[in-house]
Amino acid sequence: MEKAKYKRVILKLSGEALAGEKGFGISTSTVERVAHDIYDISKMGVQISIVVGGGNFWRGRDGVGMDRTTADHMGMLATVMNSLALQDALENLGVDVRVQTAIEMKEIAEPYIRRKAIRHLEKSRIVIFACGIGNSFFSTDTTAALRAAEIEAEVILLAKNVDGIYTADPNKDKNAVKYDEINYLDVINKGLTAMDTTAITMCMDNNIPIIVFGLNDRESIKKAITGESYGTIIK
Repeated sequence: MEKAKYKRVILKLSGEALAGEKGFGISTSTVERVAHDIYDISKMGVQISIVVGGGNFWRGRDGVGMDRTTADHMGMLATVMNSLALQDALENLGVDVRVQTAIEMKEIAEPYIRRKAIRHLEKSRIVIFACGIGNSFFSTDTTAALRAAEIEAEVILLAKNVDGIYTADPNKDKNAVKYDEINYLDVINKGLTAMDTTAITMCMDNNIPIIVFGLNDRESIKKAITGESYGTIIK
C-alpha cells in the first residue's frame, strides 16, 4: 500500500472545480469523483480538512454596484452549498464528515471551533470548512492558509484547473514553462496567480508548504499526498 508523506492536510477546492464541464453549479459526477479521491487518501490514514470556494455560484467581484460586504456574504453562502454537496457524496461512501461554518447556521452545520475541528480529525473524520473566515474582503485561499495554521496542517493541497504553476497561462501561451518548485517570494514578486498574496504571505510566515496540482487527473490528490513528483510545490 502506498504511504502518505503527510499526516494532516488541508485540501483547497475551487468552486469551479466542482462545476465540471458545466462551468456553473454543481456537477454530480465531478463531486462524486472528487469524493472517491478523498475517500482513497482517508484510507491511507491521512487527516483531511477541506476548504471549498463558491465561484461556481457567485463571486464577490461579480456584484458590480453592490456593497462589497453584501456580495462577499453571498459568496460565503455559496461555499455552504458546495460543502453540503461534498459532505453528502462522502457520506454515501461511508465516510464520517463534519461541516463547520464560520457564520453560525446550527440547523445545517457546526460552528467553527478549532479544538473541535482538531478532535474530529483525530477521530479520522473529514472536516469541511465553509463560509471562508466569516469576514468580507478575505478569500477562501486565505481561509485555507489561516485554517492550516490553526489546526497545524503540514501542507495545503491547492487543486486547480491546471497541473501546476507556469510562467504564463498555459492555455494562452504555448511557451509557458511549469515550475516544479518555487519559493513564496517569487510567487509574489512574479505576480503569479496561484494563490492571493495574503494567503501566500500567511503560509510563508507559518512555513506551510503549498502543493499546486491539477484536479482533472484521476488520483491526482493521492499523487500529491504520496510526494510523487507532481504539480508545483511552493515553499
